[in-house]
Amino acid sequence: MTTSKKLFIKTYGCQMNVYDSERMAEALGGQGYVQTATADDADMILLNTCHIREKAAEKVYSELGRFKGLKAEKPDLKIGVAGCVAQAEGEEIMRRAPLVDLVVGPQSYHRLPELEAKARRGERALDTDFPEEDKFAQLKARPKARRGPTAFLTVQEGCDKFCAFCVVPYTRGAEASRPAARVIDEARDLVERGVREITLLGQNVNAYHGAGEGGEWGLARLIRALAEIDELERIRFTTSHPNDMDDDLIAAHGDCAKLMPYLHLPVQSGSDRILKRMNRSHTAESYLRLIERIRAARPDILISGDFIVGFPEETEADFQATLDLIAAVEYGQAYSFCYSPRPGTPAAERPQVPADEAAERLQRLQALLADQQRRVQDAMIGREVGVLFEKPGREPGQMVGKSDHLHAVHVSDPGVEVGALRRVRITASGRNSLAGEVIAGK
Repeated sequence: MTTSKKLFIKTYGCQMNVYDSERMAEALGGQGYVQTATADDADMILLNTCHIREKAAEKVYSELGRFKGLKAEKPDLKIGVAGCVAQAEGEEIMRRAPLVDLVVGPQSYHRLPELEAKARRGERALDTDFPEEDKFAQLKARPKARRGPTAFLTVQEGCDKFCAFCVVPYTRGAEASRPAARVIDEARDLVERGVREITLLGQNVNAYHGAGEGGEWGLARLIRALAEIDELERIRFTTSHPNDMDDDLIAAHGDCAKLMPYLHLPVQSGSDRILKRMNRSHTAESYLRLIERIRAARPDILISGDFIVGFPEETEADFQATLDLIAAVEYGQAYSFCYSPRPGTPAAERPQVPADEAAERLQRLQALLADQQRRVQDAMIGREVGVLFEKPGREPGQMVGKSDHLHAVHVSDPGVEVGALRRVRITASGRNSLAGEVIAGK
């Protein structure tokens, strides 16, 4: 009988990395690995990295430094770096961090069993290729373990937009979409194992163009096909680009009941001059008109966005244009950051906005966004919403879930179980969540 080995994975960054970490664990499961929650008792440590945030690579080297003592105590311990930092700095990681046994990019993690075997033989393994084979098709079938009520499902990877601040085209490659039949099969498998809500993932998910019956499918057609799975109750997707919100996808928000009324649609800036410098290929006006069309199709939709403050050469007038756009949209949620240079991207070579100036602008922008979020949440009081309950809350008898609009909602009702989808009347609005009461019979 083979003794199982323990695998510890630390995941950084986006939902796609969460999905990728699950698939890496499955790929290594065939080698006898089972996951553990702590690095101390692991036989292999994998850092699944993200290159989006500031000083991402240095944070990885710092994390690796913490494992030096553990590696000295356990010479057979294998340490790997995966994800976008691995893709961007593969050979440099090998040079700077001798304790690393393997480095694998996000397009090659289906080759992990081969790399692990090589590392076990005492060889250092590096794979940051963009292989032609479909990594999803290469992975073995998932074990049929029960799942929680929600799951991520990657349908598209890579990006062809080449925004001036972004490393994704260099670390994830060109846009590629999975065949529709494979996505549907994986969704059915998830539903069979208890999943009731699926979030479709892609670096530019609404650019989905997968092969399907009768030709190429767009994201809207894929969503409608997934909606035919009986016990799949909810569908979401993220992250989108304004230029790829086509008429069919807008219409789906109005006519597909299982597509939730929430849309994350990053704009990054409200200044046309800065948008052009970002290579975003849309204007503030075209974005606002797009929001109008989406809200016409689904009036109760909650809009979320992304904002970069202090982009190179941003003036106070450019920043004010961003504040004006935010005021016009009324965001229910948003993510905002000061610009930080990414080596190899065009924006990194341009004149930078002083850090203190960018930080002061970010404070003003976040104050406006927080005020909008508060108004949107407060407006939910008294409304009836669907809530899919995901876990127990902090208090006895309390359960926490997500509303149709992705708000966190907690109720005090010992009769509600994980995985239950119930109608809830909202009674209070907190800082980042809502409280409610389950409606009897619903």
